[in-house]
Amino acid sequence: MGGREVLQDACVKCHGAELKEARDAHPKSKFTDPRNAEQAAKLDAAYCVTCHVEHKPQMTNAMGVTLPNDYCRICHADVAKDRPSHKGMAFNTCASTGCHNFHDNQALYEDFLIKHANDPARPEKRILPERDFGKLIAEFSDYPIARYPNTALARDKADWGTVPFNQKIADEWFATAHAKAGVNCSACHEIAADNGKTSWIEHPSQKVCNTCHAAEVKGFTSGKHGMRLAQDLSPMTPGQAQIPMRKDAHDKQLGCTTCHGAHRFDTRRAAVDACLTCHNDQHSMAYKQSSHYRLWQKELSGEAPAGSGVSCASCHLPRAEFRTPDDVKRVLVQHNQNATLRPNEKMIRPVCLNCHSLKDSIDALADRKLIEANFAGPPQGHVRSIEMAVARDASAAKSKPKASASDE
Repeated sequence: MGGREVLQDACVKCHGAELKEARDAHPKSKFTDPRNAEQAAKLDAAYCVTCHVEHKPQMTNAMGVTLPNDYCRICHADVAKDRPSHKGMAFNTCASTGCHNFHDNQALYEDFLIKHANDPARPEKRILPERDFGKLIAEFSDYPIARYPNTALARDKADWGTVPFNQKIADEWFATAHAKAGVNCSACHEIAADNGKTSWIEHPSQKVCNTCHAAEVKGFTSGKHGMRLAQDLSPMTPGQAQIPMRKDAHDKQLGCTTCHGAHRFDTRRAAVDACLTCHNDQHSMAYKQSSHYRLWQKELSGEAPAGSGVSCASCHLPRAEFRTPDDVKRVLVQHNQNATLRPNEKMIRPVCLNCHSLKDSIDALADRKLIEANFAGPPQGHVRSIEMAVARDASAAKSKPKASASDE
């Protein structure tokens, strides 16, 4: 019931902000513009369901596109006339290496390719950005500083509510950054009702985390792990996933504390061990045999500096710059996997370039077997996108008229 308009509204409700942030290269306005009527007649991309048809897995590719792999040809059949460098290329390769993505090309614009054409294979400094929430608390106008004064909570001030004292939980809690910031037990477990009375909640939801970590919760509920919670549905479980998961995790309900723990909030556990309790695909299973894991172990043991290790989260839940409503720049963990995995070339800017050159990153992300082996060894192929961009730029420079003496 309702037809395409209702379905379109449902798509935009969840993904509209994401497309806007990604600078959608093919927005609805492009296909409703009378000047593009000829192209719109070939492909009515004013509707998401033109390409993204649900419940037809036999027709759906990895990126959720139900059109043929050469769908770019529908509108761009004559591209070789405008770009001689593309002559002879197959149309099913347009998006395969990230050169052209239907909705956004943020990973590999030509000027970006040219800028990084001569980067060294490995940057001199290979350290991930440092999370800085604790350092910036005083600058956040929405942080409840009166309730959580950012001073260590004394053990004799812990308010257990109706729960019997538990020494193990107490020891775990007082070792956390939460306790050191003055966050008491009731801060998460005690919920105020409209009548002014409070009730003790044994298992708080992500709505409690949202009090202080709104940006992280927004990312979580926008991504694969928390998207059902955003629609007030039951939590996502590994059993609902479309990739291999561990059988013993089939019915595990995913929320903030699933990975972070209810009282320890151990970010190191959340960065690797929590992932591997559910994920059972080749890429995940190969992680502990990878050079990334060896770097992670060195960081944990103190042999290498903080930020030099590469955990699962380093790549798939990367640290990214974010501006608060107060225009304070901070670094947080992006919990929305769509920000980097759809398509995977979107990992290049926030993830790969921290440690690798653009050339190596492009080649690695285009090598499916290398990805499955968790990057054990060099890429087996080479994508010529950088050379093509450099050559095109050089050709344009040569054809540009030289300034005459009168112009100088």
